[in-house]
Amino acid sequence: MAATADADEDERWMRVAHEAALQAFVRGDWPTGAVIVKGGLGLATGRNRQVSGRDPTLHAETDAVHQAVAAHGPQALQGATLYSTMEPCPMCAAALRLAGIGRVVSSLRMAQLGRRDLGRYSIEAFMDLVGWQPELRFGVLEQDCLALRTRWGGDARLGTESAP
Repeated sequence: MAATADADEDERWMRVAHEAALQAFVRGDWPTGAVIVKGGLGLATGRNRQVSGRDPTLHAETDAVHQAVAAHGPQALQGATLYSTMEPCPMCAAALRLAGIGRVVSSLRMAQLGRRDLGRYSIEAFMDLVGWQPELRFGVLEQDCLALRTRWGGDARLGTESAP
């Protein structure tokens, strides 16, 4: 029964992240959303703001970390769960490690999109490199997040010449 409750909770929070991704999409940003949760409480929601904020470091995950720290202090993130509609990039993974995130739940993997801008990157490769071992889960609301990402169409894909 606990596994079902965890799956239900994961879907609940991923829906919040998906809504944040949709807001980013409507605003003209990369459609990525993130939520940080601890003890069943949402600490912060982040949205990608790379385009609207004119800053390439304003990813959904870093936005959520900044907001959570500002509202709750850095210790509140220790052991928290990050829900993200996209596998965290190397920059975001480093921020999550520094924040002490203990679990990462993601809808989509970079490899699913055939992204060419990050080479053979995976969060597991990053984890091995830096000795960080959060719990991982992938595929929550995968079809919903994939549909939004495909609708956006801005990913630099293997075998194509387009790049955002």
